[in-house]
Amino acid sequence: MKADVFIAGGGVGGLALAAKLASRGVHVVIAEQLKRESPVYKGELLQPKTLAILERLGVLDEVEENGHVIDQLRFQEVQRNRGSTPEEINLTELSYSRVASIYDHALMVPHEKTKEILRNKGKEYDEFFHYLPGARFTGFEKGMAKVKRKKETFYVQAQVYIGAEGRSSPTRDAMNVHVKRKDYNHHFLTVTIPRPESFTKGKIITTSSCFLGLFPLPDNEVRTVFLIKAGEYKRIQEKGLESLYQAYSELEPELAEGVRTIEDWKTVQLMIPFTYHVDRYYSGNVAILGDAAHTVHPMAGEGMNLAIQDADVLGELLAWCKEEGKNYTDYLHYYEDIRRPRVEFLLNLSHLSALVYSFQYEWWRKFRMKAVQRIYDDDQLHVKQMLNISGLGKWDFTLVDRAVQGSMLPPRRKRVSDQKQRQYLFSEAEDYPWKRNEKGRIS
Repeated sequence: MKADVFIAGGGVGGLALAAKLASRGVHVVIAEQLKRESPVYKGELLQPKTLAILERLGVLDEVEENGHVIDQLRFQEVQRNRGSTPEEINLTELSYSRVASIYDHALMVPHEKTKEILRNKGKEYDEFFHYLPGARFTGFEKGMAKVKRKKETFYVQAQVYIGAEGRSSPTRDAMNVHVKRKDYNHHFLTVTIPRPESFTKGKIITTSSCFLGLFPLPDNEVRTVFLIKAGEYKRIQEKGLESLYQAYSELEPELAEGVRTIEDWKTVQLMIPFTYHVDRYYSGNVAILGDAAHTVHPMAGEGMNLAIQDADVLGELLAWCKEEGKNYTDYLHYYEDIRRPRVEFLLNLSHLSALVYSFQYEWWRKFRMKAVQRIYDDDQLHVKQMLNISGLGKWDFTLVDRAVQGSMLPPRRKRVSDQKQRQYLFSEAEDYPWKRNEKGRIS
């Protein structure tokens, strides 16, 4: 087989890249080893920047129809009372509407539905979009991609090879990049359960020793994320499902009925968070994206979004090269120039968010509660936090910001104007700088 671009991996990142390329007349072959939907939990929270990308792909309306709007992030500190209703200590609400953009919300969409929508979009360009389910990329041989499908082995010759396989990436291995992994002192249990119709807002509920994240999905379901100490899963299982029912009910009484639909530990997935970031995104005519290049702590809900945002920049670059008759390898550096610093920034932001919930001490809980409340009280902190996690731009926190958040300085009362914010939103020229500078350097 021959193609302009070969993509190993048909997850959201690979499919978003393939759909964009096919829509621009770039011949693409996608090898996806799965034949059917995966039962493994993957990201479901689509951030505003991702929604903007999906709109340009022409699929946002369908994605919105299959999603649940998250316009706020609620942080609720409670006193857990055994066998009775929790006592609320503090409630802080951070809003996506503080970002000066028409994309003023996030969206919870079942992961496989997002993949289905992107895959179907690609199929609209069937002359250029070639999707191979049950096909596993095993590595490179004689400069071509070696693929196994059933008992057949075949080769794909392309001008560019993209690894979008996820954390286990033969493409990354072939590039021989450096990967430094960082582990955490906690794990997560995640499961989707029914929710009452009135339960429409997402929130994170915490005590000094518990953490329960709740993110509503369509069809009256809610994705739940329960933090546990690293290595405690087996002990929790031994205590039985009743202990899980009790924990959920005591943290959020509205879910007391829904949590009892969990009938087997097999439906509860253990998530072991860790992070890494490769030192190179490309080598020659080979590049990697998404989890093949970086893995982020799930606390800020960025993993899937970073993959789609990688795909957007890389797809626009490769499509432009095709249209302008440029040599792909001469311009691949732009992909790394743009994406690597942005990913590094969000990796650090997610790491700090993880640390906020990593220590089970009452004094740390009081510090956390004040720090989160200060983000709401100080509009500049509020805007920066929401703008950064939205992916729509980047506005660094200063020492003054951290002093305000740490209660060493009082909150600032001045409201940040939309005009001020727009200086920090990514422009098209910042997303795709090669279009205005063909000399191979960002100006």
